[in-house]
Formats: sequence, C-alpha cells, structure tokens
Amino acid sequence: MIIRTVTVVKQYLTAVFLIAIGLIAFGCGGNATVNPVVELASLTVSPGTLKPAFTGGTTDYTVNLTSDVTSVRITAQPAVAGDTVTINGQATTNSVIPLAAAGTTTPVSIVVSEASTNSRTYTVLLVRAGLNGNNSLQSLTVSPGALTPDFGPNVQTYAVGVANNVDSVTVTPELQDSAATMTVNGQAAASGQGSIVPLNGPGQSTLITIVVTAQDKTMNSYTILVNRDELSSINTLQTLTVSSGATNLPLDPPFLPATLGYGVDVESTVTSVKVTPTLSPNSNASMTVNEQATDSGQARTITLRPPDSTTFINIIVTAQNGNQKTYVIAVDRAPSNNNNLKALSVKVGTVVQTLSPSFARNTTTYRVDVASNVESVTVSATKDDPIATMTGSVAAEAGVATGQAPVTLGEQGSATPVSITVTPQTGNPKTYNITVTRLSGNNNLSALTVQVSTVDQTLSPPFPSAVDNRYAMNVATGVTEVTVSATKADPIATMTGSVTAGAGLATGQATISLNGAGTPTAVSITVTAQDGTSQIYSITVNRAASDDNNLSALTVEGSLVPGFAPSTTAYQVGVPANVTSVTVSATKSDPNAVMSGDVTAGTGVATGQATFLLVPLIPKTVSILVTAPNGASKAYSVTTTRAPL
Repeated sequence: MIIRTVTVVKQYLTAVFLIAIGLIAFGCGGNATVNPVVELASLTVSPGTLKPAFTGGTTDYTVNLTSDVTSVRITAQPAVAGDTVTINGQATTNSVIPLAAAGTTTPVSIVVSEASTNSRTYTVLLVRAGLNGNNSLQSLTVSPGALTPDFGPNVQTYAVGVANNVDSVTVTPELQDSAATMTVNGQAAASGQGSIVPLNGPGQSTLITIVVTAQDKTMNSYTILVNRDELSSINTLQTLTVSSGATNLPLDPPFLPATLGYGVDVESTVTSVKVTPTLSPNSNASMTVNEQATDSGQARTITLRPPDSTTFINIIVTAQNGNQKTYVIAVDRAPSNNNNLKALSVKVGTVVQTLSPSFARNTTTYRVDVASNVESVTVSATKDDPIATMTGSVAAEAGVATGQAPVTLGEQGSATPVSITVTPQTGNPKTYNITVTRLSGNNNLSALTVQVSTVDQTLSPPFPSAVDNRYAMNVATGVTEVTVSATKADPIATMTGSVTAGAGLATGQATISLNGAGTPTAVSITVTAQDGTSQIYSITVNRAASDDNNLSALTVEGSLVPGFAPSTTAYQVGVPANVTSVTVSATKSDPNAVMSGDVTAGTGVATGQATFLLVPLIPKTVSILVTAPNGASKAYSVTTTRAPL
C-alpha cells in the first residue's frame, strides 16, 4: 500500500493521532487504507489580506486591493506531502497573478489534488479598487503600541500589544482618497485625526474595526486586535539592604528574592537602621515597610527597640493581581555595655551647685563645696542608657532614666561622700564619686600674742575681748621689733596679712619691725574661713617717744676742753687774739629732737650751726638746749675766751 506523508498543522493533530492509531492497529494489510482530507495547509496573498482569515476548510476568499496594485503573489501549500497544487491551472505552489483593470475583480482558482483524484478547489477574488472607488488607508497608527505587521494599504488585519495599565488607545487612520469616508468601531472618524478607543480589562483583547467607504460606495475594512497584558503576579523584591549610617549591614542569609526571612545583628549603640527594598523590574507591584507605603528603592528609617531585644521589620509586596508576599527582617540589638551617666547635678534647694571638674561622662570623681549653713543637698543622676541599673546613694531601676535622693551632710568643715554605681546589661559597673564639703564659716583666732624678745606683752583689751578685734599695746622706745603669733580657731581657714598660715596650718608667726620711736606700727591679720567669709584682727604697737636729748657732735674753732662727749655738757675754748669770731656746730643724736638756744635745729634737722663775735679777754658763752621727743631736755654750753692783743 501507499502511505501518504502528512504535513502536520495545528488543526489536524487529532486526525494525525487517529491515523497513527489506525496504522499501529491494522498494519499495512491489503484492505486497510487511510485517506487524509485533501486541503491546503496554508494560503497567502501578498500584498493583501484574505477575508475571512484562512482555514483549510474554508474555500472562498476575497482580497481588497488598492487601485495602484497591478499584481499579487499567491502561495499555497498542501496539507499532505505529495498532493499537487495548481493555481489557475498551472501546477505550482507560488504564482504571480496579474490584476485586471482598476475597478475590476480578478478570480483565482487554486486546486489541491491527491493521486486517487480526490481534490478541493479554493477561490480567491482579487478586488482591485476603481479609480473613483478608493477605499484604502494611506496610514494607520495606534498609540500606545505598534502594529504587527507594519502597516500596508493592502494589509487589512493587525495586532497590537499594550501593557496591563493601558486602559485606552488612540487610533489614527489617514485616507488615501480624501473624498472617501470611514468609521472607527462604527463612529464616524476624520482622516488623520485620532479616535480614543476604551480597552477591555487586563488580560483581554479589544477588536477595533475601521471601515473605509469609497465614493462609489464600495467598502474596505481594516481590523486591529489590541491585546492588553494580564495583571502581573510578580510580588518579589529584586534587592534588599539594611544600613546603619553609611555602612550596609550583612543579611543572614544573604539576600535572594525567594528567601523571605533574614537576621541582622547590630551593636547596642545603634538606635535605628535604614531599610531599602527594591521591587523586581516591570512588576508594577506595590509594597509597605512596617505598614508604611514605600516606593521601590526608597529608604525607610526604623527605630529599634532597646538593647538586648529584637525588632521585626515586615516588608509586604503586593502584585498587581493582589497576591502578596511578606519579607521579614529580625534586627537583634546587642546587650548594652553603656555604664555612663549623661547628667549629674547637686542642688541646694533649687539652686544647682558647681561640680569640680565640670561633668563629663568619663570623669568619675567630683567635688562640691557648699556653704557652712547647708545641712543637706539633693543629688540627681541620669543614666546614658535607661536600661542600665543605678545603685548607691542615688538609685534607679532598669527602664528608669533618672534617680534623685537627698543627702544629709556632716558638720561644718566635714566632707560627705556620695557614691553612684551604674551597671549595664553586660554587667560591667562604673562608679561615680562626689565629695560634698560643707565649708566651715569659722574665721576666728583662738590665740593672739605679741612678744618682745621672749617676753609676752600685754594687749589692750586682753585677747579675745575686743568687740571689733582691735587691740593696742605699748613698748619702750628702745624696742625696734616685736614677734606676733596668731592661731586660727579652724585650721582649715587661711590667714593672710602681717602674719600668714595656709589652710591646714593652725598657727602663724611673724617678726614685725617697728616704726621709729614715738610712732605707731599697725599689724593686720585677716582670717578667711573655708566658706570665704573673713574678719580682720588689728594690733597697734605704740613705741614710746625717744628720750634722747644728747648731742652726737659739737665742734668749734679751737679745742674743746674737755674733749666732746654726749654726757659732758660744759666746755671751754681758748683762741688767739687774732681770732675775732667762732662758729659753733652741733649735731643731735636723735634728729627728731629739737635744738634751741644760741644754735638751733628743728625736728628732723640733725645739725645746727651759728657764728659768734669775740672780744679780747671777755669770754663768750654759747648755750644749746636739746629737747628729746618725750620732752626731756639737756643744756650744753661752750665758753670761748680770746687772748689779749
């Protein structure tokens, strides 16, 4: 038997399957025959579009052509290999057909035959538009979208694909013959002007029909099938990053679009992270980060829970079709090792006292001085990390940032310790210490003495009875210095002035040089208490006025008899006859004494001098009276005798 080779096309799969079963079941026996349908597998006209669209079982077609088309090429392939095809009586599968004059129809007969003489005839009417019957388009565009195939006046069927978010297209046809008319989906349309056509929903097709009517009323139709994409089901991320500052943190496991759960570890000091998710391209999906709508590639700042806890970040990606996918990031914040205070203060009432040195997180030792009348202070401390615990003089449990406590102080001049320990989650404590010193206000002396050599002198009034701390004392005129000793009632006080003693040194002593005889010397001692208050003790040392009424020198022309001595008050001098005058010069032992008589010198002037005339044989006596500052006086005399001529 003869087995015919079958060219399989889509519409004949069932027949081929049955043929195969028949061959297997019955073999090639003498009475077993298979007769596939005699028909064409394909039929095309170029240029031009078959109407209706080709199927093997449809035998009559029409092709509308413009008036300028003079020939077409027809290609016909049999469905079964070995069958013969004739086009207008010529055995061929490909033939160029000349067209009759414009305005006429050229019929074409295509016969497909098998060896046993079974055949089928297809008829194609090639309708060439008349010169006055131009019903073709010059151009055709769809926006958005692109025609498939490219536009040709003799191609009547097109397809266009658009995205699922496109809900309408603009169709712009242009007539070859401006005298022709046309409609777009039944609505009159002007040549070259766009018509908006609503589209069916995503995943559906919309048929657009353009009918062109020539002047002679012949019609030609063009169809566009607009295929709108289905809603996307893509609900995955393309990338996902978590960062702290400028540093990207590693995800565990590394990111993959199909992996939905991740872990991230951060230090205890990290209080927030930035999450940046990016959607898969062209997915048109939407997403939220912890319920906040977020654009693709947009960074979201997420505040973290306290140290030693986990913060969950949920990223929900919703596809266009509504399907959702949730990515979860668990951010584990390490336990805190922050054992610092961020604030520390000491108050008296509502007044903040001065810490020395000024507060700093890493400085743990401080001093505060308060006035002598302050009996208690209030200490406040704030943890840098509220989760830490605070114990000691001031306490605050985990989760409470600030603690406050009153502290009772000791007596004046005493120091009261304040200790605060901060223990973080990791257990490494830090202790801050404050020494609160209640300053002493004692600025008194407990002893005050004045000595000449080693002999205590008498103060007036006796120490410590002076109401205004002013004392006086008298010393002999010959005393040139005294020793003053002063003892502080509170050794912490400081003593300055004529006698000094620093804080911690109880007694000070100084030798005071006295002013001249008869003049007072002031001694001033200032005692400054720890709290800064001070008082002044004063002593006026009165040195007795001088009793020195002596001359320290006495001169005259000639020799004094006896020779000069301060205690000798009367002198004789003999001069030759030719000496007619003498000059007497006297110098006081104490310049502050007063010299009067024949030779004078006032207070502060040491020496006086005067010249006296002499008469022969008549003695001349010069008298000098020296009066000491204390009023005691002494008289000196010099008698000069001139020899006879």
